[in-house]
Amino acid sequence: MEKERAAERRAVLLSHELNGMSEKEFEEAGKTEQTNLLKEMYHLLRQNKKWWMAPILFILFLFGLLILLGGSAAAPFIYSLF
Repeated sequence: MEKERAAERRAVLLSHELNGMSEKEFEEAGKTEQTNLLKEMYHLLRQNKKWWMAPILFILFLFGLLILLGGSAAAPFIYSLF
């Protein structure tokens, strides 16, 4: 029964065009290489000319790094910085 439902859902999804794409184009898009997060962020900044976001993202990255290192053996060294 579940296999039939899954087949029906797939048929419905494939019968509709997604964002103006045909089924073949959709499948080809799924086969392309996925980019990583850093590449995606770089392309966002570059294409949309949002360079003012770079320092904000850098500071957020540093805070995330501090949070990750705060629970490790490096914690005493981090706390001495403040």
